[in-house]
Amino acid sequence: MSFGPPPSVYTQSALAADRSRGRRRRRLLGALAAAVVIMLCVGGGLFWYHSADDGNGRTDAKQARQSPDDVRDNRLAVEKAPVSPEGQTVVEHEEKIAKGDTRYSPGVWATGKIVARAVANRITGYEIGDSLDPDNTAWTLRLDGSVCAVSRDVTVDGRTAVVVQPAHGICDQVLMFDVATGKQLWKRKIPAADFAYVTNTDIALTRGVVAIAWGQGSAAYDMDSGRRLWNTTLATSQCHDTGYAGGPALLALVICKQADEKTYRVEKLEPRTGRVLWRYPVGKGVQDVYLPSSDPPVIAVAAGDTTPTDLITLDPGNGGLRATVSLKKYEPYCDPEILGYFGVVDKCTGIVVGRDRIFLTGKDASDISKPANHITAFDVRTGRAVATFQGRRFQSVLPVRMNGDDLILYRDCLDDVQSAAMVDWNPRTGKETPYLLFRVPQGDVEHGGKVEDNPEFSFILYAEGHAFFVPYQLESDDPRKAGSVISVFGVGTAGLKH
Repeated sequence: MSFGPPPSVYTQSALAADRSRGRRRRRLLGALAAAVVIMLCVGGGLFWYHSADDGNGRTDAKQARQSPDDVRDNRLAVEKAPVSPEGQTVVEHEEKIAKGDTRYSPGVWATGKIVARAVANRITGYEIGDSLDPDNTAWTLRLDGSVCAVSRDVTVDGRTAVVVQPAHGICDQVLMFDVATGKQLWKRKIPAADFAYVTNTDIALTRGVVAIAWGQGSAAYDMDSGRRLWNTTLATSQCHDTGYAGGPALLALVICKQADEKTYRVEKLEPRTGRVLWRYPVGKGVQDVYLPSSDPPVIAVAAGDTTPTDLITLDPGNGGLRATVSLKKYEPYCDPEILGYFGVVDKCTGIVVGRDRIFLTGKDASDISKPANHITAFDVRTGRAVATFQGRRFQSVLPVRMNGDDLILYRDCLDDVQSAAMVDWNPRTGKETPYLLFRVPQGDVEHGGKVEDNPEFSFILYAEGHAFFVPYQLESDDPRKAGSVISVFGVGTAGLKH
């Protein structure tokens, strides 16, 4: 039986684009609300700035030396607080979009000097500059076909990998490239990947290894040489790897199908051999499973539909159950990135996992007199809530990444003139330190449109003193007309503390 490739994601219009629109709050507040927000943004920004100190009392992780082919771990490398949190534009690239055209941008990566974005059949790197010349293309890497899958991770020395769909329509090409230079380091054909499509292909990086799964098989490659380390095919087995969580360890999400029933299990693998170190069977009746963290192992399960209902934390040594956390009051977004394409199992927007804490985004408040939402920190071992960071009226907050044992979060702002912010939060002391205060453009169609800062529609990154916003898909605000779209937007500060 032939399943055949799915419709091309680059010729299909976003037919289901409204599927998830409306899940998060919409900016429909009137002039009165905007006026209140202006006061909140300005007052809050000044308060943060004057209340910041030199960092005493922080709970930074000890600086640990990682090897060049380790995946960059934000729990081991701490960002320094800026001299001033006042932000300035460092990247702003506009792209012209034809009438009715939709281009997909499944990946974005950043180093200290370059932010790179994958779109369709190319990867482009933009130099991180200053407000005088924010649109500076540094390099373009042309691919043999469209991007099928990306790892969002970057190695310590600035490399990452993608899976490509050449002209024959199968996602059977993997390549490694240098984010700083755009140089292709190696490229390999994935064996027996006859059913690898943009809807089911997944890639992860971990400890010198690139691992790919596509539902009907899997393969792993040495990160330096591109030498194949191991591979599997479905053959007669009813169980197969459907995706991986990378980083400090390698977890596999395994799905087993019997008749009309499917079950899941999570396995920890030895990266260079694929040997199973332990297994955790997920209970029956679960519709979907995601892997937001490999170490400590944390899984998100969807008991009713594809929306996660619970988090489960496991013992990294033996895979035993540690704790569960109900997601009834929280809103992680683990759906595939774009209309079911470019799905990843190892990243859930709204969930950030540290060495001993899990940070979850709370649901939006229905009462506009209360904070828009909040972030709660849970103990990984016990599943108990240990700290809460409140948003403000009309200003929601989103966990972005770890900063040692602190959390860097994004606080939005309703107004396009006043400040949004990247804030460092110490959950043990409650201290918050502003790292960036900046405006998010809300322009019209003729001037590049707005910068989308809703995590349902855009990547939000913070790396080496810079914040980046990159939409998952590029299309004109008015599909009946051609237009320009801001495809990469980044801000930074004047300098860092020494």
